[in-house]
Amino acid sequence: MLQILSPEGKVTDTQQPQVDNATLQELMHKMVYTRVWDQRAISLNRQGRLGFYAPVAGQEACMIGSQTALDKQDFILPSYRDIPQIVWHGLPLHQAFLYSRGHFHGGQIPEDVNVLMPQIIIAAQITQAMGIAMAFKLKKEKRVAITYIGDGGTSQGDFYEGLNFAGVYKAPAIFFVQNNRYAISTPFSKQTAAESVAIKAQAAGIKGVQVDGMDILAVYNAVREARERALAGEGPTLIEALTFRYGPHTMAGDDPTRYRKQEEMTEWEQKDPLVRFRSYLESQNLWSKEDEDKVIEQAKAEIADAIKKADAQPKQKVTDLLDIMYEEKTPLLQEQYDEYKQKEMK
Repeated sequence: MLQILSPEGKVTDTQQPQVDNATLQELMHKMVYTRVWDQRAISLNRQGRLGFYAPVAGQEACMIGSQTALDKQDFILPSYRDIPQIVWHGLPLHQAFLYSRGHFHGGQIPEDVNVLMPQIIIAAQITQAMGIAMAFKLKKEKRVAITYIGDGGTSQGDFYEGLNFAGVYKAPAIFFVQNNRYAISTPFSKQTAAESVAIKAQAAGIKGVQVDGMDILAVYNAVREARERALAGEGPTLIEALTFRYGPHTMAGDDPTRYRKQEEMTEWEQKDPLVRFRSYLESQNLWSKEDEDKVIEQAKAEIADAIKKADAQPKQKVTDLLDIMYEEKTPLLQEQYDEYKQKEMK
């Protein structure tokens, strides 16, 4: 397992951070901001002001470390939990809130933002990422596609199909598995008899890497190296990040205390990615309480503004959805559109 920082925030003997100071501070800024955002999103969900939401606390190192290791032209294909990556890649925050509410404007991605909206079908984004990566290769573009799934997604057929095809054609893709130990309530031991997810890369003839997913520097290095390999024509990489989600699977009624013991929670809380990285940065005189307080206040203000902007978005109508479904309406859609338009005008 690739690890750069111990749970105490000390540099291990096996690796050294190869990141400049500005990037180190950027990584911490994004993690703190994302933790505040996650807490606020949970509160908004409980108030009925957000719809579907999957908490991210505990997995920030996976999300922020991997996204920061990319270039802006690279393409991200997220799962439903991976909203932070696409927001930090350029999707406006208010649109992420609208997506959670089911508003169509949440999915109207700006032209210069290289992301797809979150995939709800488990592991379907694996084959999609392979396809986008193949397009980059055929067009001879120096770009990679990265996609994310949880450990439960590795039991889907799309996972194996996508890896196999990408391996055969050396597609510039990165398959990032956030192994948070549970697919909702199903423990990892029930997903596979293999000793790890990373080892499954061997069957596809691609590189497999297991990384400490609570160590943001290890994640950053793993993704940066995978990106360089892909652009050099050496093919895709399967990355398994060992991590943990502190909250429920989603806010839709999941109760993690029914299938996880408190001892396990306590063990993983001691590996918290923010605590670990904060300790390291403070030892290097690169972070302080004042720095963190500024980020927290910035996050609170920008989140409040994003919610106001989402609230100001006109309520969507059925005709809005029918109008944007296709470039040209089919006869049946036109009939439905006309019917609902008449109802809306009354």
